[in-house]
Amino acid sequence: MNSPALLAPEQGKPASDAGAPLGAPSGVPAAAALLELRGIGLRLGAKEVLCGLDLAIARGEMHVLLGANGSGKSSLAQLIMGCDGYSPGAGDILFDGRCINAMPIHERARLGITLAWQEPARFEGISVRAYLTLAAGAGDPAHHLDAVGLAPSEYLHRPVDKTLSGGERKRIELASAIALRPRLAILDEPSAGIDLLSMDDIVRLIGAMRVAGMTVLLITHQEELALHADRASQLCGGRIVASGAPADVAENYRARRCRRCDGETCGHA
Repeated sequence: MNSPALLAPEQGKPASDAGAPLGAPSGVPAAAALLELRGIGLRLGAKEVLCGLDLAIARGEMHVLLGANGSGKSSLAQLIMGCDGYSPGAGDILFDGRCINAMPIHERARLGITLAWQEPARFEGISVRAYLTLAAGAGDPAHHLDAVGLAPSEYLHRPVDKTLSGGERKRIELASAIALRPRLAILDEPSAGIDLLSMDDIVRLIGAMRVAGMTVLLITHQEELALHADRASQLCGGRIVASGAPADVAENYRARRCRRCDGETCGHA
């Protein structure tokens, strides 16, 4: 496939060798980018997880990052958020033009970056109401629960602990992301473990986040979600191998040879 909307590196070369210049990874002008990743490398133990990765997310954009299991998607999310052990060994993370490589997670949160984890945490001794109103100006927690399909009368008083199912905790975490009103919301596999929440519900939820002025980076292995994005990218072997029009990237992703990433780029692009 040779769509002009699709950035695909030559086989055997990192994405940074064949795509847009470093000032505009993935075709986004630097002035329009809220998040830029430039030549990112990440090693966890003996494994090189990310290598020469370039990616840019524009302000107000919904960007879907597609990748098979093992391709480095969740590692990339934790690197952007600044989680312990996820500092880049090479390259720069720029947020609103500022390098945040050395910035701890709490300072990145203050800048307006939030991560909805693939496996949401439990918090003993705190109610759903309290959890959804931790941030100043969080708004009405009942409204946020409604947005994720939970009845406020049934959940506001409940503790955020093991009495909630995985799907319930996932919905409450998504409600928390709305309450925080971040500048950049990173959603790692938002449909994982969600019971009775349809793909259309997720799309509407993300649409509500965009209306509220958030930029969204949605990380998933489900190409159907990419079709609702402004732009999409594909992660393979720790590199961005395709970026551009969502339908083109989804088609490229479907054509991959691997079901689980073995750490090497497929070379199918």
